[in-house]
Amino acid sequence: MMNHVTVIGSGFAGLSAATFLAKEGFDVSIYEKNESPGGRARKFEHNGFVFDMGPSWYWMPDVFEKYFNLFGKTTSDYYQLKRLDPSYRVYFGKDDYTDIPAGIEALCTLFESLEKGSSNHLLKFLDEGKYKYDVGINNLVYKPGLSLSELVDFTLIKGMLKLHVFQSMSCYVRKFFKDDRIIKLLEFPVLFLGAAPQKTPALYSLMNYADMALGTWYPMGGMYKIIEGMVTLAQELRVKFHFNSSVTGIDISSGRAKGLNIANQYVETDYIIAGADYHHVEQQLLPKTFRKYADDYWQKRVLAPSSLIFYLGINKKVKNLLHHNLFFDEDFERHASEIYEKPQWPTAPQFYVSCPSKTDLTVAPDGCENLFILIPVAPDLQDREEIREQYFDIVINRLERLTGESIKAHIIYKRTYAHNDFISDYNAFKGNAYGLANTLLQTANLKPSIFNKNVGNLFYTGQLTVPGPGVPPSLISGQVAAKALIDKHRKKAKHERPV
Repeated sequence: MMNHVTVIGSGFAGLSAATFLAKEGFDVSIYEKNESPGGRARKFEHNGFVFDMGPSWYWMPDVFEKYFNLFGKTTSDYYQLKRLDPSYRVYFGKDDYTDIPAGIEALCTLFESLEKGSSNHLLKFLDEGKYKYDVGINNLVYKPGLSLSELVDFTLIKGMLKLHVFQSMSCYVRKFFKDDRIIKLLEFPVLFLGAAPQKTPALYSLMNYADMALGTWYPMGGMYKIIEGMVTLAQELRVKFHFNSSVTGIDISSGRAKGLNIANQYVETDYIIAGADYHHVEQQLLPKTFRKYADDYWQKRVLAPSSLIFYLGINKKVKNLLHHNLFFDEDFERHASEIYEKPQWPTAPQFYVSCPSKTDLTVAPDGCENLFILIPVAPDLQDREEIREQYFDIVINRLERLTGESIKAHIIYKRTYAHNDFISDYNAFKGNAYGLANTLLQTANLKPSIFNKNVGNLFYTGQLTVPGPGVPPSLISGQVAAKALIDKHRKKAKHERPV
């Protein structure tokens, strides 16, 4: 008889865990509270506009390829990739922008034009980033974080100083470069995806290597094509999907989860993989005596940002935008401080604009553009409609001024999304969008554990546990949680086998 695994949530981590477990012969069912798979990577459509709801950057293509290769597949079996060149545009002010080219040689030319002598520094910076990427993405992120002995690895110990774990990104970048535009360019991944540069270990310069050396890509049809591919793979492996099925409680007996309360039904299970919000599962679905962490533990966690997002349909073509656009025309450090140090709605926010219709004509009607505008903001803020509208006006006015384009008068569709929506749709702790910040004290074994020793058959995956926020880490997180479950199951079976 096959052992049954119940996966809560169908985001990247949940789908990843489900596929690996099904491949190993487990009977896997996914229960998803929303009407479609994907979690934060869902999509929606309106009158010919197709919007990816969350992730829009496709970095670390090797991680996606490696995932599908483990099933004898390739990414091209499910979607077609296009490398963007330029990778993205950065606006520093009116008529002051820089297009970031694809390819190291072109990047060296760009850096040299911004700061004389910086091209050689860039090559050294990226060489060190490659080492961190090779060690971090191919080794460290696959550790389950269950024991300090995992870190007693010759390669990790030998290269600890080269990983710059105890140096901040802010200090590290400034060792190489002086030009403010270059510094903003190199610090932006951690601002949008985790923590303030002053609090983020320089280990994460591996993100710059992923950006500049491995490139920025786009799956034609949108980021949701990855979800569709994973769902197809899961169905090929006989994973069963249940949508509009919100888990309301976990039944515990003798230190093991016996079943789940889902809507108006009770589902028995042998194992649970919780791909839903970790805090919600632990604090709301588990009886108090079986929780691993107290509420004050969670209140002390440093979260990555939430987001205020605007999905816009524009009834004309916009000339002065690329597919990806970053707007750094205001005080970068002040915005970071208003996310992490003194949480508040930002005074003058940095923001990001994705215009996928520049690359993909299928995501907007003829002659129209699809715009996705994101402002990173602190989690746990008061989210009201009038606040959203206030920031919409701020961003649109700046967008029009900086690009020299009329946009507001051409909006034919608009939807907003912020804290309250993250809570409603994903039970997101404090309305966070990206998970747990990658600070030194929240790295590897110091993150919330994938395993709850109080409930012997419950495992966690996703952005609030190892390895951290982002799409590639979520793919890896699912594999890590699945492997931990498989290892535990095999030990249990060996122990119970008759002599």
